[in-house]
Formats: sequence, structure tokens, C-alpha cells
Amino acid sequence: MPGYDSPADEAAPVKILVAGGFGVGKTTLVETVSEIEPLRTEERLTAAGVGVDDLDGIESKTVTTVAMDFGRITLTDAGVVLYLFGTPGQERFWFMWDDLLNGALGAIVLVDTRRLDRSFPAIDFFENRGLPFVVGANCFHGEQPYTAEEIRAALHLRDPRTPILMLDARSRADVRGALLSLLDMLIAEADGVAATV
Repeated sequence: MPGYDSPADEAAPVKILVAGGFGVGKTTLVETVSEIEPLRTEERLTAAGVGVDDLDGIESKTVTTVAMDFGRITLTDAGVVLYLFGTPGQERFWFMWDDLLNGALGAIVLVDTRRLDRSFPAIDFFENRGLPFVVGANCFHGEQPYTAEEIRAALHLRDPRTPILMLDARSRADVRGALLSLLDMLIAEADGVAATV
């Protein structure tokens, strides 16, 4: 309609990455919260991945992201529209992460505490590049046997203030809450920088 501004037109665009190891729930998180039909670049796992893709603990996984996932959510109460870019989790596709990083303001790093060793490359990636992030401990089957402090200690996070959030990637409320926590952190960091200038 001419003269009508939709909330998306008024909201500030913010690029957020959703990263983590293979099979931690990145595609599910983007699908859960996206207000548009998400773009998915999934392919079926084939015999070519045998010996390359470690399916230990995720034997029922049949598809994997080979480029990225993309979704969008408008947070009218925060005045932003978030563009969510889910990274591929398999090591052979990590070369794309630097391209996806371009223009991003922050990230959610999803971890699966049943296979925490697969989380270190994503944590290292964002710590080494200085991109603010929160850690989302995906509660598979609605359970999380570890506390946030136990997860923090196991991940050896450089910044002790990095938020550790318990979430279920299938829950819209949980994912929205994690995104709002990330935005709060980004705003606090921006305010801190502005106060020193």
C-alpha cells in the first residue's frame, strides 16, 4: 500500500549468525523462529560421507546443511528485524564461515552437551574474530543434565561474561529469548563503547 510502512520497513536490520557443530540444531533453530519460509540448503547424507561425517550420537540424522540456512524475524518490541544465517556444521564446509561473518553483529553458538567436543571450533572461531556471541545449550529431549556454570567450565570460554543459555531449538519462545539476550548484550557493548568515546 502506498504510504504504509510495515514494521519490517521501520525496523533496523541486524545480521545474526547461528553456528555450531554438526547436528546441534542450527537448521531447527532458524526454522522454529523464522517468520518467512526459511531458505535451507540441505542435502541427504550419502555413502560419500562415511568416514568423513561423524554421526556418533546422531545416527538418525539423514540430511545436512551444505551452504547455509536463512530466516528472518521481526522483533517489533526491540525495533529490529533479524536476518538469521545458519552456518554449515561439517568441517569441510567451514571455509564459508568467514564469508557468512561479513556484516554480522553477533552470533548464537549452539552446543550439544552430549557431544561438547564438536563445539570448540565454533567457539574458537568467534573468539578469534572478536564477534560477540551467546552460547545456546540445546536441551535435546527437553533435558539438560549440566548447569550453565558446568558448561562454561567445559568450554573454557575466554570471556567469563559470555552468556550460557538453556534452550530448546524447537521452542519459538526459547529461541526468541536467546535472540533478545544476544541483542541486550550487543546494546550493552555498544553503550560501553559509546561511553568511552
